[in-house]
Amino acid sequence: MNRLCCSRRAALALVFTLAAGQALAASDQANSPAGARLKTSGTGPRLRVEEAWTRATPQGAKVGAGYLRIVNTGNMPDRLIGISSAAASSADLHQSVMVNTIAEMRPVVGGLEIPAGGTVTLKPGSYHIMFRGLKEPFKKGGTVKATLDFKNAGKIPVAFAVKGIGAGAP
Repeated sequence: MNRLCCSRRAALALVFTLAAGQALAASDQANSPAGARLKTSGTGPRLRVEEAWTRATPQGAKVGAGYLRIVNTGNMPDRLIGISSAAASSADLHQSVMVNTIAEMRPVVGGLEIPAGGTVTLKPGSYHIMFRGLKEPFKKGGTVKATLDFKNAGKIPVAFAVKGIGAGAP
């Protein structure tokens, strides 16, 4: 009888411990910056995606661009190697560069390194995500869901806030 009572106490203690851990994890996520996603991978890269946004697109537009900030608080670098989104036929990492006073967009080959302890910002006129073959226009006030694929941290879901057509960086 005494063993059964102790087993029940141990089981209840375990349940309360697990529940407390889940509550703390939910609290950490709720207290993170708006739109932030956190992916941890042991002692490796610890990535946080912040301020994901895009501009609204006019009816009939076939392309849109996405911007965000990736923070690596870990002790080893990682690499953004892919993007996917049901909102478009394809999504790629691009870079805007100036060539003889003309801006050109080029695909980024081999991915984009996110240094250990560093931050990489995708912004207008620089690195950005190119959504091609839009299934429908991006509408102001909506969101565009995508998944970022990292070499070490794996897949991180992201929701891009859709701002006005002429919006600038937050």
